[in-house]
Amino acid sequence: MRFRLVLIGLLTLLVIPLLTLPSWADEIDDLQQQIDKLNRQLEMSQQATKPLESTLTNLQQQVNNIRSQINKVKANLHQESIYLQNLEIRIKEEEKGAEEIKRKLDQQLVYNYRLSRSFSPLTVFLSFGFDKDTLLAINLEQGFILLTQRQIKTISRQLIVIKKNKQQLEKERKELQKKEKRLAAVETNLNKQMTFYQREIEKAKTYQKTLQEKITELSRRQKELLAQKTGMFTTTVGEVPLAGDPHARPDYDPGFRPAFAAFSFGAPHHKGMSQYGAFGRAKKGQNYQDILKAYYGDVHLETVDTNFSISTDQGVKPFEDNYLKGIAEMPTKWADEGGFEALKAQAVAARSYALAYVGWQMSNRHLKGTICTSEHCQVYRSSKAANPGRWGDAVNQTKGQILVSNSNGEIVNAWYSSTSGGYMQAYSSLGHSTPAFWDTECHSQNCWPDQAYEKEGGSPWFYKGWYKDRSGKSCGHSHPWLNQDEMVDILNAAIVFQNNPDSQNHIYQTDGCLGSNPDTWSRNKMAQEADKYGGRVRSINKVTVKYSNAGYTSQVEFSTNRGQLNFSGDLFKLVFNLRAPGAVHIASPLYNIARK
Repeated sequence: MRFRLVLIGLLTLLVIPLLTLPSWADEIDDLQQQIDKLNRQLEMSQQATKPLESTLTNLQQQVNNIRSQINKVKANLHQESIYLQNLEIRIKEEEKGAEEIKRKLDQQLVYNYRLSRSFSPLTVFLSFGFDKDTLLAINLEQGFILLTQRQIKTISRQLIVIKKNKQQLEKERKELQKKEKRLAAVETNLNKQMTFYQREIEKAKTYQKTLQEKITELSRRQKELLAQKTGMFTTTVGEVPLAGDPHARPDYDPGFRPAFAAFSFGAPHHKGMSQYGAFGRAKKGQNYQDILKAYYGDVHLETVDTNFSISTDQGVKPFEDNYLKGIAEMPTKWADEGGFEALKAQAVAARSYALAYVGWQMSNRHLKGTICTSEHCQVYRSSKAANPGRWGDAVNQTKGQILVSNSNGEIVNAWYSSTSGGYMQAYSSLGHSTPAFWDTECHSQNCWPDQAYEKEGGSPWFYKGWYKDRSGKSCGHSHPWLNQDEMVDILNAAIVFQNNPDSQNHIYQTDGCLGSNPDTWSRNKMAQEADKYGGRVRSINKVTVKYSNAGYTSQVEFSTNRGQLNFSGDLFKLVFNLRAPGAVHIASPLYNIARK
């Protein structure tokens, strides 16, 4: 089986189905986790932009509210202007009417005055007496005068009220005009603030875009390098055990001093069942049920009907009698070396993995897909299917048995690999989670690495120095050991990157073995950059490595000419893999730096 990990994107986490992940994804995923400093800069910028955007939204709401108020004030002003215009028209009409009445009254008063001057009413009365008509005429004239006077008084009072209303409206109109000016001033100020925040947000977005482009380009180049160095090698044992490389052993003598090398415990990946660990457990007397429960956690074995055929990229094959017997993922000869229980554990894991891959479930027992027969899925070989030997016995003795999760009652997607280095990382798939634990006889770190089950199983990958890519390319390096100048250059690069993550694009191998980067800094340039952060490293006296209880190298300490230098395990691994010459690399998060 080839384990595939989820690629972690630099801005978002993209969960990709297990079926589509390539075998080198684990190392790439590890790379993305290790360049988190640049990611944190991007995240910090994005987080810093959020309150700006929130403030801008709040300002926009305030501006909208102010504009609404201004519109209401303008509407009121418009209505009052119309009302004042009507009042002015009414006042003019009332004044005109009063003037007309007053004119008629004045005419009547003049007529009466003239009449009174031409004769005396008393004389008329004494001479002729008052007749009825004369008296009525006099009364009508007097009544007209009184009525006209009352009309003038009424109109005058109305005019006074109207003019007072007009004065009040004009006063209110002036207040509204003042309020309109104040609101307009507030709107202007808010617009200035909005413009400021918009510019700041645009600057932040531009910075984020630039940073994202830098991360993307950097990630692309690093992936290219690391994929060639570390990503494309077999992660399962295969049909025969791996041959030990004496040059990759820690006791190999490179012929120069001082000499430095990185030795990895295990190789990607570190999840599911360790095949060499299972072999070691079997040799220690554990049966296949114990082995499976150790690696997959809270599970039980269940026997199901597997009398069907499975679709593969080599055609449809009987599931039990052909496909499973052709799985070439564990050496058949282990059965005769005390590891038959490991083969049975492998048979159950391979059966469970294959069914999960093609969509078979406990609740829906139908095969829906096609499984590949290469290392990207599980390696199948027709020659082995024709002559499975003791492996065929392991398949027959576990026929129909699959791993089922106790937590959800579903089939377990049983990942596995050659060697974890003594620590198994947890993983989750199809709703089941496996445990993280030290794969040692004492069940802890206390007896690691001496009593790791993989060491008992004799894994050549348990503690190894890597200096070739999968194709065997080494660029003239016949071992993983580096001289002092090469190691000093890596330390200077680590110093620069630790203090200035933006420099990462310049940290690339200088020999061009696995490609080139036009932005790569030479050793001299890297040393000059290290001078900015306390001085360059010229010599290394001692190396100390610290391990986390969670199964990874937590810190690497160097005693140098400029004093003690400490780097996180992730940071040093990233810089080492980018800067080390040839195909020399660290293959696991759990590693050691040796010095001779």
